[in-house]
Amino acid sequence: MINIESIRQDFPILQREVYGKPLIYFDNGATTQKPRCMVESITEQYYSVNANVHRGVHFLSQQATELHEGSRKTVQQFINARSTNEIIFTRGTTESINLLAFSFGEEFCSEGDEIIISTMEHHSNIVPWQMLAARKGITIKVIPINEKGELLMDEYKSFFSERTKLVSIAHVSNVLGTVNPVKEMIAFAHGHGVPVLVDGAQSVPHMKVDVQDLDADFYALSGHKIYGPTGVGVLYGKEEWLDKLPPYQGGGEMIQTVSFEKTTFNELPYKFEAGTPDYIGTTALAVSLDYISKIGIEEIAAYEHELTTYAMNRLKTIEGMRIFGEADQKGSVISFLVGDIHHFDMGTLLDRLGIAVRTGHHCAQPLMQALGIEGTVRASFGLYNTKEEVDALVAGIERVRKMF
Repeated sequence: MINIESIRQDFPILQREVYGKPLIYFDNGATTQKPRCMVESITEQYYSVNANVHRGVHFLSQQATELHEGSRKTVQQFINARSTNEIIFTRGTTESINLLAFSFGEEFCSEGDEIIISTMEHHSNIVPWQMLAARKGITIKVIPINEKGELLMDEYKSFFSERTKLVSIAHVSNVLGTVNPVKEMIAFAHGHGVPVLVDGAQSVPHMKVDVQDLDADFYALSGHKIYGPTGVGVLYGKEEWLDKLPPYQGGGEMIQTVSFEKTTFNELPYKFEAGTPDYIGTTALAVSLDYISKIGIEEIAAYEHELTTYAMNRLKTIEGMRIFGEADQKGSVISFLVGDIHHFDMGTLLDRLGIAVRTGHHCAQPLMQALGIEGTVRASFGLYNTKEEVDALVAGIERVRKMF
């Protein structure tokens, strides 16, 4: 059983006020707030063990290297990868997908080849493939959705051909909250010899992710969405795939030998980590993952499911409420509109009540076009949110509705 009051004390920002009202933070899909232990770890590292990693023989460099590589081990265990060689540190999910789109595309894609994505993808899982299409002349196939916001699996299965090179799919939609059947999708793709990248930005903070159980070939995640620092992320990749891919960037660290005639590349995972890594950030990310593990990711998932169900039921009592995304398997994200009230107006007025929600297209403009709308209001929940805060959201929406 989660002790919410104890957890909330770990997040100092939750004690502040906005416009004289207690802060209610429902924008966790964009970024989560940070526990005190993570923030303090950043200060401690800068003040006590700050030195560039891997290349130094002195004490501080070796200590910083141990912390950095220990963080890689923490991530490996958190998502149950086989080896730390399969954990590539990046700046976030976006860079992880760009890395793969470039390296995989350069090595395995040519004109006429096909990549499968879906209607509900974030721009970071659309634009890199469009850039690859411009470079290589590939075709992008898009899985449609039904009225509940679920993928049409028969359509997905019909897309495969001898030219299909990769499936790149969100584990959880950042707009609809739909939890996609990625394990089933991966198994089907593998039956056609096609690898799969899973965008885990919205899943890793809210549910247990086991990349071996999923049999994912690649899995991307962001630290800042799982109570960690900004600017740090992970690309997991099966070692046999990463061995085949060329580096994404060149420079220091990713090399074995350099001459003006030829360069040979470093072993995994360093082949994909050019330059000085954010070794402070990776260690802080490990602190956040340890914090989550101590509470229990299954316990967090159960609590957030209960909170989201409560919020869905309460929001549906509001006159004129339209909720987008009512999949049978749904994460802790609710996107909505009320009557003819513009999403920006709703978000702005809720903000004056101290309630932080996200408004707009949520970096998913093709999905908005499919839904026939410009944008939504999005409330996304984290482990520190409460039913009392949901009640305040409902009261705030009612207050705004009556103004219009």
